[in-house]
Amino acid sequence: MLLLLFHAADNLYALDISHIIEVIPIVALRKIPHVPAYVAGVFNYRGTIVPVIDLCHVINGTACRSRFSTRIIMVNHTAKDGGHYRLGLMAERVTETLSRPDIDPNASVGNDSSYLGEMFMDDHGMIQRIHWEHLLSDVQYKSLLAGGNIQKHGASNN
Repeated sequence: MLLLLFHAADNLYALDISHIIEVIPIVALRKIPHVPAYVAGVFNYRGTIVPVIDLCHVINGTACRSRFSTRIIMVNHTAKDGGHYRLGLMAERVTETLSRPDIDPNASVGNDSSYLGEMFMDDHGMIQRIHWEHLLSDVQYKSLLAGGNIQKHGASNN
């Protein structure tokens, strides 16, 4: 499995790259009123308004710092109803990948809906896998889209 590494505070985390579209530099985000604090805002990604989740805030309760290596990781999210959405994940020190063929892509720690995955050791130290697809339920994602009056990817304006 190929993993994208990032930091939240001084801890190292990893994301499975199978649903990552691209990693982009940090951009100006428009704030959305009345959403949870971990929602950093929205931005225009190739003609689609995309919400951005601050992974540092989700994990540690503090916003990502504005660093040269702070990035937005663009992912495709497929809802249980079959709808396709794009989501941005903001993270710090997004600088490298790691190949780990010994990691089970379906493994999780605790219950199946936890975004916190297994921990493993590497030359980098302890790394914990993040299951980003469990960060938001479909209801929360749709609520976020509705709160910002955002259409899902591929929806028309008719």
